[in-house]
Amino acid sequence: MESDPKPLKFFAPEATESTELPLAESTVHAGFPSPADDFLEGALDLNDLVIKHPEATFFARVEGDSMKDDGIVQGDILVVDKAVEPYDGCLAVIYLDGEFTLKRVRFEAAGIRLIPANPKYPVIEIRPDEPFEVWGVVNWVVKPV
Repeated sequence: MESDPKPLKFFAPEATESTELPLAESTVHAGFPSPADDFLEGALDLNDLVIKHPEATFFARVEGDSMKDDGIVQGDILVVDKAVEPYDGCLAVIYLDGEFTLKRVRFEAAGIRLIPANPKYPVIEIRPDEPFEVWGVVNWVVKPV
């Protein structure tokens, strides 16, 4: 059994000031190019887009590869919202055994299961008497290119 090699690193967002950026009205095609529009739709504030509860939102940098098959890899930035109620199938930051880990949460009749997205990691079965906390639900994943 392998476990995540390093804990997540958390950062508080700075969302007190607007950081609006231009937003193109047309979409960007990933296939054949289309003629460019000469106007913008308006402005987009990335904080407004990804942060719904500023007082309960944190960024966390991913370390490890337990969620690689879900496309989440080392260096990605998670937008974690502690105000969102965990739901079956959500991607969440879990506090377990004194460490943070990123897993998909499954609420089942037999109990709670934490599901990795890499076959080299085991599914974690949460026993009823085991201390465990869904620390926050992941709403966004920011990926470097």
